[in-house]
Amino acid sequence: MTTDMSAPGSRWLSRVAGYAFALGAGALWGTTGPLSTALYREGEAITGIGFWRVLLGTVALAAYGLAFRRDLFRVDRRGLLLVGLGGGALVALFEVAYQFAIAGAGVASAAALLYTAPIIVAILAAPLLKERLTAGRLALAVVVGVGAVLAVRGGSHGANVGGVELPRLALGVAGGLLAALSYAGTTLLARFAVPRYGVAKVLLLEIAGGTVLLGLILPLAGRAPAPPGTTGGWLYIIALVIGTVLLANVFFFSAAKRIEAAPTAVAATIEPVVGTLLALVLFSQRLTALGWLGLLMVVGGVAAGYLPEAQSTAQESERSA
Repeated sequence: MTTDMSAPGSRWLSRVAGYAFALGAGALWGTTGPLSTALYREGEAITGIGFWRVLLGTVALAAYGLAFRRDLFRVDRRGLLLVGLGGGALVALFEVAYQFAIAGAGVASAAALLYTAPIIVAILAAPLLKERLTAGRLALAVVVGVGAVLAVRGGSHGANVGGVELPRLALGVAGGLLAALSYAGTTLLARFAVPRYGVAKVLLLEIAGGTVLLGLILPLAGRAPAPPGTTGGWLYIIALVIGTVLLANVFFFSAAKRIEAAPTAVAATIEPVVGTLLALVLFSQRLTALGWLGLLMVVGGVAAGYLPEAQSTAQESERSA
């Protein structure tokens, strides 16, 4: 009797934890824009930032595996190709595209553009993962997407930082949309791969694959990543590695293990709020009234995503009491 009553409660507790993990991931990812902007002001190249953060993240996670988890290095061929190569390609695309988005469109606009991803996830999760595409989920994703557009129209845009000519707004918007596409792909892949291979192994495969691909592609494109030239630059990179690569992805994959891909992507949209507030305080990047309306729509989308879960959890608790 106790087992029957506790099982639903455990499932709902797991889902609540999943949403908490997704929020934590989004909050940590919200520091990406401000830290990257600080690096631009240190004179670091746009394309090099992504390479160094995934390289150091790979080294740190591999060291952890060698010391405590040798099983992280055991993977079948499907995992190597799908997660290592496919996931690595998504990571590589994200690392370059998102840096161009931040530089060209500003922190708030880049983060808001990134969260057009829930629309992509909500639509693709139905045929790929057999998740239900409900009218509520689709409407929620559209609200978030419209909010992202308004945030771009009302945000601070690209400027010269540290004497380096940055991409124009159009390139920043293109970067933001490509980052959204790669983030959506990572979300869908995580929903499939994490239950099969585990959080740490998926993260290691993806960032290792992304490091290898960036290490091969960037030099061929004439943008070989140079190491940071200052102590401050290294400190910002290390902060990005710890917060936005390791901890944020562990939280994100832990969320994907507990809740569906669509609500995982929606819950993490707290990122533009965190990024905007930090940019406002640290770098005086601004949003107009239209931009703030867009961000409020993103936040509203997150809150609306939580409401059904909170109501269901309360009902389950009442029935179990």
